[in-house]
Amino acid sequence: MRLQKILAARSMALLTVLFCLGSARAGENQSAVEPGAALAMRGSPDLPADFTALPYANPDAPKGGRLTLSLLGTFDSLNPFIVKGSAPAILRNAVVEPLMARSFDEPFTLYPLLARSVATNAQRSYVEFNLDPRARFADGTPVTAEDVLFSFHLLREKGRPNHRLYYGKVAKAEQLGPLRARFTFAEADAELPLIMGLMPILSHKAVDPAHFEEGGLTPLMGSGPYRIGEVDAGAGLTLVRNPDYWGRDLPVNRGLHNFDELKFIYFRDANSEFEAFRKGLVDARFESDPGRWETGYDFPAVRAGEVVKEVIPTGTPKPYSALVFNTRRPVFADIRVRRALIELFDFEWLDRSFYHGLYQRTGSVFQGSELSALGRPASARERALLAPFPDAVVPDVLEGTYRPPQSDGSGRDRDRLRSALGLLAEAGWQLRKGVLTNAEGAGFSFELMVATRDQERLALAYAAQLKRAGITTRVRFVDAVQFDARRNAYDFDMVPFVWSQSLSPGNEQAFYFGAAAADTPGTRNYMGAKSPAMDAAIAALLAAPDEEDYIAAARVLDRVLISGAYGVPLFHTPGQWLARWTRIAHPARPSLYGTLPETWWRAPGQ
Repeated sequence: MRLQKILAARSMALLTVLFCLGSARAGENQSAVEPGAALAMRGSPDLPADFTALPYANPDAPKGGRLTLSLLGTFDSLNPFIVKGSAPAILRNAVVEPLMARSFDEPFTLYPLLARSVATNAQRSYVEFNLDPRARFADGTPVTAEDVLFSFHLLREKGRPNHRLYYGKVAKAEQLGPLRARFTFAEADAELPLIMGLMPILSHKAVDPAHFEEGGLTPLMGSGPYRIGEVDAGAGLTLVRNPDYWGRDLPVNRGLHNFDELKFIYFRDANSEFEAFRKGLVDARFESDPGRWETGYDFPAVRAGEVVKEVIPTGTPKPYSALVFNTRRPVFADIRVRRALIELFDFEWLDRSFYHGLYQRTGSVFQGSELSALGRPASARERALLAPFPDAVVPDVLEGTYRPPQSDGSGRDRDRLRSALGLLAEAGWQLRKGVLTNAEGAGFSFELMVATRDQERLALAYAAQLKRAGITTRVRFVDAVQFDARRNAYDFDMVPFVWSQSLSPGNEQAFYFGAAAADTPGTRNYMGAKSPAMDAAIAALLAAPDEEDYIAAARVLDRVLISGAYGVPLFHTPGQWLARWTRIAHPARPSLYGTLPETWWRAPGQ
């Protein structure tokens, strides 16, 4: 397994920067290296200096045609780099490129894109980028170090919270020449050079900083393979290939971006979205409903072989999905209450009754990887990290025996109900005449906000399970824009959410789970977690000098999250469920993240 190979590297893995071409000193005064440099978070880049294409791409893929995909919800902005509004995520890389390109076949390695070389030192106290002189924005103007510094200051001051958090760690930003930019960090950070490498670059000539935060439907100009074409406000978006795209022959782009047009159609509900696929109006879809996956694809095009179903394997941690408690709300402030509501979630009954037994239960933020704490007793290194926080991890999680509560599958498991009521009683709640009340006689009730019919169905089933304990759950269905706005402002009691993790977790964990993020609107710390043990684990993750310390820190973070009972853990699929019309083809070999639409192409003759 590739992850095990990487984890076999020891103490020098985290501190070594490997350059695919050329050689250079690792000292503080090092400036730039030969073109073609790659930067790995840990260990060696998988690809040799002379690689011609990413291993999950087909460099001979034909070009042309249109790819039409569907999305649920709507959009009211074309700026994905700000908090205001809801913008299509595809704009981040297809239109606005970062300095370097990430390989989705490695935990965290960057290869040349706008920056053709990169330099740092062993301590990683700075990073320097040397831009490719061929790089151009869509209007033909060159990408310069001035644009890099402009983008840095703009996003640090007015970008999304993750940009402000990461770029706020830069003590000094310098332009060393027309094509050279250097960032010196306030503190050495092993991951920050790569985070800076993923910074999106905007043209200082085309963006008005005074109006950047306003959002709206004014297109941003980038240097990517596509430009924004037709915009049907809130309903559809078309991206058109830039025929003069400067980077089409780069190794990281060969076999990618094969369509002349990318069309995205927005739907208000999943049934309408699926019907559009059945009728051939949409080329492919990643299915999320197991019932539909099991029974819904029996239509003429499937029987005729014009539509195929595939389960695509993935090599990353399974997505961590949960019904998230907002612990800022008094009703969920007591951990015993949260644990009780986890007890009352009957996965076994739901999976059999609603999902055809196709799901697997999720219990870990890094499930399915070496970083997961599930089934593993804490190591000596983990226990040393946890020593200052003796109450942060519960015993069964520490010993590796924890599993999410398992029911008898009846939908009326009396043992689970008894356990939950015991926890609720400890927290001051008693079941009286079928209603759970506190000492003042107030009933236990809360709102579960959802934005799709699939979420609503799950929420209603869970509400019925909670009713057995005398709990009133108000399921509130809202549109996608309202859902995003309320979730980003933490204006909810409970919401469904999925955290997707990589094989190289780092600074983003503070954005997800750090105490500072809990009071910052727009982060992904939706639960409002403020745990010193969690902050210490994230800090240890970033400062780990070797792989054993890195794994230990990730598992400690996992253990603290599990012990904190911040959400009702849900379930995951064994892989990607992909349905596609055969006019769309893809490489036989997927990436660690599964198959990626940017690697697909139009089948010849279709």
